[in-house]
Amino acid sequence: MRYLPLTQPDRDAMLDVIGADTIDALFVDVPEDARLDGPVRDLPNHASELAVERHMTALARKNIVAGEVPFFLGCGAYRHHVPASVDHLIQRGEFLTAYTPYQPEIAQGTLQMLFEFQTQVARLLGTDVANASMYDGSTACWEAIGMARRITRKGKAILSSGLHPHYVSVAKTMAKYTGDVLDTTTPWLVPDMDIDRLIGAIDDDTSCVVVQYPDILGRIADLKPLADAAHAKKALLIVVVTEPVALGALKSPGEMDADIVVGEGQSLGVGLQFGGPYVGLFGCKDKYVRQMPGRLCGETVDADGRRGFVLTLSTREQHIRREKATSNICTNSGLCALAFSIHMTLLGEAGLRQLAEVNHAGAVAAATRLAQVPGVELVNTGFFNEFTLKLPVEARPVVRTLADRGILAGVSLGRLYPGEGDLANGLVVAVTETTTAEDVETLAAALQEILA
Repeated sequence: MRYLPLTQPDRDAMLDVIGADTIDALFVDVPEDARLDGPVRDLPNHASELAVERHMTALARKNIVAGEVPFFLGCGAYRHHVPASVDHLIQRGEFLTAYTPYQPEIAQGTLQMLFEFQTQVARLLGTDVANASMYDGSTACWEAIGMARRITRKGKAILSSGLHPHYVSVAKTMAKYTGDVLDTTTPWLVPDMDIDRLIGAIDDDTSCVVVQYPDILGRIADLKPLADAAHAKKALLIVVVTEPVALGALKSPGEMDADIVVGEGQSLGVGLQFGGPYVGLFGCKDKYVRQMPGRLCGETVDADGRRGFVLTLSTREQHIRREKATSNICTNSGLCALAFSIHMTLLGEAGLRQLAEVNHAGAVAAATRLAQVPGVELVNTGFFNEFTLKLPVEARPVVRTLADRGILAGVSLGRLYPGEGDLANGLVVAVTETTTAEDVETLAAALQEILA
């Protein structure tokens, strides 16, 4: 079956209306050196649906399935158990077919779900208010930096060395167009976060300080002194959380006086999904709510006094004048936010705390065992479910060798920070409730054999 719905007379008729002689004339504005001069190289012209399915299945078999091997990958995307009921509920017709709520009066279910999501996120992050979600953690981080600029009217953002390098990369890309100055550096394989450096870098031009909690190496710090130092210079503290399960055990950023808290919600309800789509979390203090990007759903009553939900705040460019918009983010991650909210509801507060305890206990046991491997050093003195090991050799080849043996050992810092020789031996290991004691022992034994 070929999917070419238009006949040549159809095309000729459309070209005649447009006033173009050929289809190629429609692409005249594309630079000639950017146009194809023939078929895509090494791509067959066409194949049957059956042949394509067989080919794609063969390619898929080359993947290592996360649930079938010892799995220790983390660094911003975590493998947690997602109850089957989450997937069942998000596929109900009331949710799956609901479009983004441009007409609130016919999208009450969607609006109520987002209202509940906002409540859960605000309580989790410790903020006064949270929005109806963002695209993902990295874009939420950048939006927070832009929000800080609007609030403080200053353009220098100090980024912690422990902020995920992909988040830093997104911020650098966007800062090219806004003129923001980003003060960045790479981490060191030391037990403590760079809080003292951040405090020392704050000056009168600083709009915000951005710190990840726990950071890219899994380190944890008390952020209250950093918040105090930022506020003394009329700057904001932005906290990034890439592992929301950690907040079931750790003091929330809002409790430490963070002004804006953003993060990635993938851990709850969403799953790894080959890298996306994910769901960005965004919360802030109430006094800054009018500068918050995205949407805010609120509760109200109708003319008959019945409970209802509305879009209370929507400061995006599709709703108001572009020059007044706080963001060009087009929508919220509605389906992923729903999955997050359902998982959170199934867990409840007690369940989230218990899940966090299981994660932390497993990570402590794994760190203790792996640090017993000759030549392996544990960098962290404190962590949640993710920690950094320093190997006696470069970590990337070790990770590759272990992957060939069916063990996904973690994320090498050399992959995240290419060219940074001081980080080449670093290996970030994540442990969740899906990790078994047998998985840890398998990794420890293989690591010892390779390093011998």
